[in-house]
Amino acid sequence: MASFTQAELYIPPCKYEYLDHTADVQIHAWGNSLKEAFEQCGVAMYGYMTELPSVEIKETAEIEAEGHDLESLLYKFLDELLFLFSCEPYLICKKLDITEFIVEGEEMKIKCKCYGEEFQIGKHPQGTEVKAITYSAMQIVNNPEKNDFQVFVIIDI
Repeated sequence: MASFTQAELYIPPCKYEYLDHTADVQIHAWGNSLKEAFEQCGVAMYGYMTELPSVEIKETAEIEAEGHDLESLLYKFLDELLFLFSCEPYLICKKLDITEFIVEGEEMKIKCKCYGEEFQIGKHPQGTEVKAITYSAMQIVNNPEKNDFQVFVIIDI
């Protein structure tokens, strides 16, 4: 088991909610920066799969995503997180730390450190399976003057 610093073990406050949507679920996440809103959106997706208080920080993984605009960047970021859960060791994360967030001109890139542990039936209550990320009704509200950044994403369940 790896050892972690206090900063790595710190879990930021929850800044997301689930909104009703026909046959799917819409995630609404927010933050004081676009980076934080993206992190919260990823955590919300994992929170829909299991109860996050049951997840311990025992392992880390790193992912990268690139896009040609903010929507494709968010889509690919969430898709990489879903892939992390869908293949061995089935990592379920309770904390995400985007270490690189580049949105300059046509360069859009994320590097993220993911903290959690292998999903285990019995230890982690089974939530709802997330089948895919969608572009349907995806919104990114970017209001830097008010430190208000919000994302809305529908996940296919």
